Amino acid sequence: MTHHNSQVMVPQVLSASSINGDYVKNTDGERLGHIEDLMIDLDSGQIAYVVLSFGGFLGIGNKLFAIPWQAFQLDAENKEFFLNVSEAKLKNAPGFDKDNWPDMTSREWGQSIYDYYEYTPHW
Repeated sequence: MTHHNSQVMVPQVLSASSINGDYVKNTDGERLGHIEDLMIDLDSGQIAYVVLSFGGFLGIGNKLFAIPWQAFQLDAENKEFFLNVSEAKLKNAPGFDKDNWPDMTSREWGQSIYDYYEYTPHW
């Protein structure tokens, strides 16, 4: 008799296309939106930001938000991500319009985003 391990293996490498469109939930299990894109730091090869689309979340229109990769946790079984950020912080998060992206190459802008979410940038 074969016993199957019920524990889901968490992949250490994922393609960007497999992540794009994945739903993002908060720690209460509420859907916040989905992953719109990943921004790669070409110097280090690391993910600099996850671009999150909140569709009408908390009265906000369909805006985009750049959030540090470290704030996300993968739920491999359900192909979703958890975002470890409070509802109040998300309500006031600096967002942008899909037709008017900020200069994500700016270290000053990047530092302000990481500071807002209380993470240390990789650079």
